[in-house]
Formats: sequence, C-alpha cells, structure tokens
Amino acid sequence: MARVQHIRQVDSSAAIPEYELRTRRRGLAEGQFEIWQLPSPATPQVAAPIRVAGLKGRNLELVEHRVLKRLAAVGVRPMPIDAEMRGYALPEDVALALGLLFRVLAPMRSRDNMRAVAEGIEQMDREEAAYWLGMAMHRKHPRRVLSALRVLLTLPKGSERP
Repeated sequence: MARVQHIRQVDSSAAIPEYELRTRRRGLAEGQFEIWQLPSPATPQVAAPIRVAGLKGRNLELVEHRVLKRLAAVGVRPMPIDAEMRGYALPEDVALALGLLFRVLAPMRSRDNMRAVAEGIEQMDREEAAYWLGMAMHRKHPRRVLSALRVLLTLPKGSERP
C-alpha cells in the first residue's frame, strides 16, 4: 500500500509577499530609499532578497514629503540621520506603489513632469500599481514600459494623441 504524503498547509494570513524599505541618510540632502522583496511562503521563487527599486539624491528630495506621508500612514518613520542601512517592514500595497514611483522617477529630470507622475501614481489603486510594476520588472525591455507610463501620466488633462 502506497504511503500518503501530507502537504503542510500554510496559514493564509502568512501567505503574503513580504517587502522591506531600506533607508540610509548621511545628511539632510543625502538620502537613499530602496524597496526590497523578501523570501516568504507566498513567493517560493524568491530565494534571496530582490531589489525592486530605489531612489536617492535630488529626485528623492522632490518627492520625499509624499513618501514620508505615505510611510507615516502605515506606521513607518525612518530615522532622520543614519549612516547605516536600516530596514522597515512594509505592507504590500505601499511597497508596490513606492517601488513603481521609485522606478519611474529615477531617470527623470523635469520637476513638473515628476510632480505629475507622482500624483498619478498616488491615485492608482493597488491592482494598477502592481500591474505597472510587474510589467517594469519582468519585461524584456522595462524602459519602454516605464516610458509609456511617464507619457500617460504627463499628458495634459483632456488632450489626446493624434
């Protein structure tokens, strides 16, 4: 008689992807924020932490107040000055939105366009942010996906492309 193998059940509350915000700040104008996906029962393909996105310098300064406001809403308060990298657990929806924000803003230079993109990403719901971030992380040419999103979010309201 064959022996029946039992599959260990995973608690559904623990079966969610885990994300972490890693911060470093050497001075008032020298901050760095990174989003990392950590191994968890929900993501068995993730064997080691994966860097989702990061932002630093001038581009972070332009949106830092938005990022800190969003983090404060979930109870995360990064240290004001800390030379060592420090990690904070993040809920999935916040991690997705911030990861997408960091990836889209990293190469941008126009302050007005950066503001429009940040506002557009803030208005996205969880599923939309997850879709765009997934496209940016898993496509062969992620720059094209990010460029398309930048164009969509910086179009003036009411205008249409020919």
